Amino acid sequence: MNMHEPTRPAAGACSAQVSTWREGRPGTQPDWLADEVPVALVFNGISFAVMLASPLDLEDFALGFALSEGLLGKPSQLYGVDVLPTEQGIEVHLQVASACEQALKERRRNLSGRTGCGLCGTESLQQVLRPLPQLAGTLHIRPPAVAQALQTLRLGQALQHSTGATHAAAWCSPQGKALLVREDVGRHNALDKLIGALHRQGFDANEGFVTITSRASVEMVQKCAMAGISLMVAVSAPTALAVQVAAQAGLALAGFARGDHFVAYHQPERFGLPALPLP
Repeated sequence: MNMHEPTRPAAGACSAQVSTWREGRPGTQPDWLADEVPVALVFNGISFAVMLASPLDLEDFALGFALSEGLLGKPSQLYGVDVLPTEQGIEVHLQVASACEQALKERRRNLSGRTGCGLCGTESLQQVLRPLPQLAGTLHIRPPAVAQALQTLRLGQALQHSTGATHAAAWCSPQGKALLVREDVGRHNALDKLIGALHRQGFDANEGFVTITSRASVEMVQKCAMAGISLMVAVSAPTALAVQVAAQAGLALAGFARGDHFVAYHQPERFGLPALPLP
């Protein structure tokens, strides 16, 4: 149950009457729940993936997913997006360049089922650790920028404040101001929405960094690398494989970011910390 008890819901939330137990006494009160709907991504008339997602910013989601999964080589290969509600959920139809159809055939998978399901449906081990671009990695920030990013990210989480049930990803300036925030019930979806918004609004991926409210899984690292983002801060820890992939791609990675504390796992000098000694 959401403890903030907002009088008005954020977009993407629905109302519910709930029973409570507080200080030894039962009660009832209104509450807000995060919407979660099946979202089908349809490329040139062919159904490619079904995700459970928050029904917000779906144009951003469509572009971000297509880019981070390597289905589009560049944003200009997306010609149009139509969002069509149905009785079963929402269909998002993407019109893409014919040159992308081979990538669609090679990467086609069915992702129906779990929220932000990560690698479920991947057809081979080769698809898990796919080749990533080598990032230039010129952006350097200072430790106060991480704390500022966390603070301004929280201010942009309207759906989380209403429901307590969503993740978020933010695009931050080098000083740590969250310039774009996208939310979703799934952490991968939130990052895809942010990547799509980043490109649709004309931000340069070399001039800022991403902050996420989740752990830094290998797929979160891959999505950033595919989008040209070279620095990521996560609220929770990365996995060992995520650190390995970040190092291979040249992505500066920090985790356990809480308040004014964080841990740098790769390229600490880009966070204003001393470089790690050579092994």
